[in-house]
Amino acid sequence: MTGNDAVLALVVATALGFDFTNGFHDTGNAMATSIVTGALRPRVAVAVSAVLNLVGAFLSTAVAATIASGLVDSADVTLTVVMAGLVGSILWNLTTWYFGIPSSSSHALIGGVIGATMAAAGASAVKWQGLVAKVIVPAALSPFIAGSVAALGTYLVLRITRRTAEGPRRHGFRLGQVGSACMVSLAHGTNDAQKTMGVITLALIANGSLHAGASAPSWVITCCAVAIALGTYIGGWRVIRALGKGLVEIEAPQGMAAESASAAVILASTDFGYSLSTTHVATGSILGAGVGRQGAVVRWHIAHRMVAAWLITLPAAAVVGALAYWAANGIGGTAGVGVVFAVLVLASVAFYVASRRPAVTPENVNAAWTD
Repeated sequence: MTGNDAVLALVVATALGFDFTNGFHDTGNAMATSIVTGALRPRVAVAVSAVLNLVGAFLSTAVAATIASGLVDSADVTLTVVMAGLVGSILWNLTTWYFGIPSSSSHALIGGVIGATMAAAGASAVKWQGLVAKVIVPAALSPFIAGSVAALGTYLVLRITRRTAEGPRRHGFRLGQVGSACMVSLAHGTNDAQKTMGVITLALIANGSLHAGASAPSWVITCCAVAIALGTYIGGWRVIRALGKGLVEIEAPQGMAAESASAAVILASTDFGYSLSTTHVATGSILGAGVGRQGAVVRWHIAHRMVAAWLITLPAAAVVGALAYWAANGIGGTAGVGVVFAVLVLASVAFYVASRRPAVTPENVNAAWTD
């Protein structure tokens, strides 16, 4: 194996590692409300979500094309740049997961790649128009759109079923929640799995293995689908607890409305090739479901913290991506990429060990929320 082949192998492995973190970081987007209302048992919920993420990853490549060629000039991207961008995104994902903050994996990835690209080739290498149109504008609008749809849906379903007996009503909504949660998982696969496909395609183009503008090869699609499904099955219980218990006290009608709104917005964005944050959509939907039910308790101070994390995700990941590039480039060659990879592995182990004290598990994920 040549030095360049070794670097490419490390980059692909790191990209799949990001896809894995994306899976467990974002499981709560689809399944938090179903778990908290008891519509699905925790282990069953993450298993179902994993299978549907796997299926969804094969349904579209529009978002992958946006990541591969729509945000940065591929001529200015090297394997070291891609590696550094992935390091920035993974470290931010692990940080927010540890603190139970449902931040955007998508924006972490985009921020990391943009920061590393700017460190290597300057701001001119970034396609700012594409960044604004495909990332910034959807990020700003999607929580409000999803929240509005969820609020209206919650109000309507509660009003329509107000005369229905409580037992059949609860049972019916829980069945509906299972269906809507499955749709969110499928939608998540069609959008988030594509982003890692785009990054690996970008790395293959930088290595000369693919021509500029090439689509993701079949083996890349398959590997990314499996990686995000495995991450989903692990279950990001810290984030699931924050979404399910931290924002709003969710009941089955609200859960069904929130999940239906999330699925509709995510699937629509995938069709247009928007690199949407499913986290923003899911959080907006849950808040909307809280607003739509009279007397529901919405913890706005928790929501404010989450929004603050959203605002700094892209620039924070960009800074880490730039620092990782300067470190790898300063050492140089395969050794530089290897050192950055080793640091990433050590940091990941440290986060995992720290997360065990105390651990959030399927057994206590529905425990009463405390600040």
